[in-house]
Amino acid sequence: MPLTTDAYDDGGDLAAYTDSLIASKASREPDWGTLSFQEKAGPQYKRAQIRYVGSGATGNHDDDGRILPSGGFTFSNMLLPPGAEGPAHTHHDVEEAFFVLEGEVRVGVHRGPDEAEYRTLGYRDMIVVPAGVTRSLKNEGDTDALFCVIIGTRKPQVPTYPEYSPLYGVTRD
Repeated sequence: MPLTTDAYDDGGDLAAYTDSLIASKASREPDWGTLSFQEKAGPQYKRAQIRYVGSGATGNHDDDGRILPSGGFTFSNMLLPPGAEGPAHTHHDVEEAFFVLEGEVRVGVHRGPDEAEYRTLGYRDMIVVPAGVTRSLKNEGDTDALFCVIIGTRKPQVPTYPEYSPLYGVTRD
């Protein structure tokens, strides 16, 4: 359920309403479990999601009361330790943006198993990847990389992994 303006429109407690719109850094915790199924393909896929708005496509986190409800997008931080990767995957339904806050992240845009372009993004660099375009991530640095992940819908479909992705055929169970 997205955020509402009921308490605002009805003259409710403005302080309480304002507080309900805030997701502070202090109240966030890295979730190393939501993507842990990907470690079946190798330890380099260990990374953490830090949710702020909505839960993204990584699972059902409706029971996490710290997440602000999403009306039209999701927003989280991804924490990639040195050497960690986000495997080649495709969101068929929605665009996804990555905005680097710390470290460096190598992003790949893939067209099949034999064609890819890679760019390294640093502090305050961003890439937006349209729906249907396969992308990957990797921290090639020696420090943690932290970046924002914005997905342009309230609840994205679970992404797919192309046959050339190490995650192809890996299941959540």
